[in-house]
Amino acid sequence: MAFLVAGTLQVASQVADAQESLGRKGKYSVKDPRVALALCSPEVSASTAALLEGVFQTLGFESCQRQEASVQGFRGELTRFQEQLDAHGGSVGCAFVALVARPWQLRQSQQLVRELSRCKALWGRPKVFLLLSSAPGAVPEPGAFLASLGELCGRRPHWSLLQLLTEVFSRTAEESAGAAYCPVLRSSLRGALCLGNVEPWGPEPEPGPSAQYDLSGARAALLLAVTQGRLGAQHDVEALGGLCQALGFETTLRTDPTAQTFQEEMAQFRKRLDAHRGPVSCALVALMAHGGPQGQLLGADGQERQLEVLVQELSHCGALRGRPKIFLLQACRGGHRDAGVGPAALPWFRRWLRAPPATPSQADVLHVCTDVQGRSSRGPTPRSPNQADVLMVYAAAEGCVAYRDKKGSDFIQTLVEVLRADPKADLLELMTEVSWGVVGVAWGEGLDSAFFSAPVFCSPPSHPFAEGGSPLPSET
Repeated sequence: MAFLVAGTLQVASQVADAQESLGRKGKYSVKDPRVALALCSPEVSASTAALLEGVFQTLGFESCQRQEASVQGFRGELTRFQEQLDAHGGSVGCAFVALVARPWQLRQSQQLVRELSRCKALWGRPKVFLLLSSAPGAVPEPGAFLASLGELCGRRPHWSLLQLLTEVFSRTAEESAGAAYCPVLRSSLRGALCLGNVEPWGPEPEPGPSAQYDLSGARAALLLAVTQGRLGAQHDVEALGGLCQALGFETTLRTDPTAQTFQEEMAQFRKRLDAHRGPVSCALVALMAHGGPQGQLLGADGQERQLEVLVQELSHCGALRGRPKIFLLQACRGGHRDAGVGPAALPWFRRWLRAPPATPSQADVLHVCTDVQGRSSRGPTPRSPNQADVLMVYAAAEGCVAYRDKKGSDFIQTLVEVLRADPKADLLELMTEVSWGVVGVAWGEGLDSAFFSAPVFCSPPSHPFAEGGSPLPSET
């Protein structure tokens, strides 16, 4: 019994620590020691490695390790890093891992992200992964990218890391005009992450990067939702449709599309936008259906359609070149459930005893790929200029199920609530609030946070756009 009580108190303490780590106003507190690790393949120059260590120190990381290893040895080095943190026994404010190698050697980096997510010392703490290319002629050159990031952080200590990266990406895009440069950012952060030497709840930060999308033209939305066999899906459709109307989007709704209809509706949507006489400022596409581990969406007929094919369709829209294109995906991405998921039918005290040690393992991760020329892709070529200005927001992390109940999904319902409350705020900042809201609702069941990726933003969206809930039916 003593062991049970001790374990229960430890769980409660860890959950409280995770809540406290976000501080006030949904911002991470990084007052505890920050740790950094650089894993470099043998061909990485000494000057790049030294510059990386200097940037870590500029960003306030007290512990900075650098290991040279083959790419095959990265996972072993990361395991040792994780074991060191857990053996230390103290709290960690933030972990920053930089992987420097040839871009095609980093295709399986998601496995390394999962490896560090097992670290108990980092439960509820932000984990940043930065992938830098060591290929000759890489855009951006690793040293230039790191110098720009460090310099900007020193001048804008109140900016969140997402704001800083947006500005760095914008500068890089300007300097490499015509190079079809397309970085990728993936995030499940649940709050703003400020690495400057200021308290996260200090004075209000300065406005974000000055470059913003011009949203004075027409706005269009396409909602494709399978409602058959998806309890509560109609509530998501109604909530999202009302939000689009409130934000001035001309909205097209199609329910229970077949797999072929998904493709046809996307093609018709693109044609309508290209035929529009005036400028088009923004497009929003919401796809709500059952899903699969390879990114498939299942139509009402049970047939599959690959998500990448639908994204490619809109990427060919001439009216949206240089304009933000937002995809919301309310669907499963696999059959895994994140750490700590238990039956919702259990009494509350048994659910509490079986609760996850802290937050779900897929939360609190920022994954930045600065050069993705060689990464694998089942869809469009990553460096195609048509892939710029795309924001994809998922209801679950890669490989995990998404949830909904009779009232709808936590993801869609939380997203609508957040955007209605502050419709003029920065999009990426609002998405972190959505992640925080989803985890806040789902903490007792151990559900995953929302997850978003931006296969580029040369300037930050100035307008918001972006399945959690009681685990009744999942989307698989």
